[in-house]
Amino acid sequence: VGLIASRVRERVHRPVFCFSLDAKKKELRGSGRSIPGFHLRDALDLVAKRAPGLILRFGGHAQAAGLTIREPDLQRFQALFEKTAAELLPEAARARVVETDGELEAAYHSLDVAQLLEAQIWGQGFPPPLFCGNFGVEEQRIVGERHLKLRLVKDGKRLEAMRFNSLEPLPAKVRAAYRLGVNEFNGLKRPQITFENVEPA
Repeated sequence: VGLIASRVRERVHRPVFCFSLDAKKKELRGSGRSIPGFHLRDALDLVAKRAPGLILRFGGHAQAAGLTIREPDLQRFQALFEKTAAELLPEAARARVVETDGELEAAYHSLDVAQLLEAQIWGQGFPPPLFCGNFGVEEQRIVGERHLKLRLVKDGKRLEAMRFNSLEPLPAKVRAAYRLGVNEFNGLKRPQITFENVEPA
């Protein structure tokens, strides 16, 4: 449920809880994931104080937390948590902000540049470049049951791209934040774009 909560959080950009049912105990065990600017554990603490006995157990930290409630109390918890989130979630945190390194001209979407980027050492506080740009989507198909393989066009140049863990079809024109890397298959290396965030252009 934690993995599902993470994926839903990424899609809707809101704090999310997902639950699994312990049928024997008639309890719901929830796992939550938050967004920057919203302390999930503190929100649960406030809900617990406002409705004593509603939450049987809880714990966690700012970005991830877990809790247990009784199965019949799901709607009550949902209403109280949403009310609490509306109070505590700053307006600035509600907007999804993606910071990028700007546009990369189509001419630089090459194997040489992709290999140069992959040869560098990246880490926390120093991530690999995240570029942005507009693309035409010429072709898209599902691979590996849960990913989209794309053929794009930018400034007359055709490019290969992947959008991992997403089956949602893309419109004909998109604006995307992406990373440039190397795709190696059967000994053949090609530059490949990996979409991180996408919106209609």
